[in-house]
Amino acid sequence: MGASSPRARRRRAWLFGRWSEMACAVMLRLKGYRILARRLRTPVGEIDILARRGRVLAVVEVKARPNRRDARFAIGDRQRRRIVSAADWFLASRPDCADLEIRFDAMLVAPWKLPEHLEDAWRSDD
Repeated sequence: MGASSPRARRRRAWLFGRWSEMACAVMLRLKGYRILARRLRTPVGEIDILARRGRVLAVVEVKARPNRRDARFAIGDRQRRRIVSAADWFLASRPDCADLEIRFDAMLVAPWKLPEHLEDAWRSDD
């Protein structure tokens, strides 16, 4: 199998995604957030990063694409609903977080650029 095989392309994309999540977590830490969870899998969906700063619990979706424009449009309505459901599941299992303000953020990653943090990228009732 050559470097351009489908398997090699999937592996590169997976590695870029993992690197992107790590870079976003580091950036959030530098902005004063405490990372509560990464790649949290729930019965109803997955959350890339859960981060807390003060009274705000940020549910962060990381999108890594060849450019930020593509990343911005990669979070569809169905995925947003799954992330909201996963956040609800997390909150039901963590009563200590129930009184926090929940915010849904996106972090957009493109090669050779710092991640772009979009606070309050969508609302749970959108």
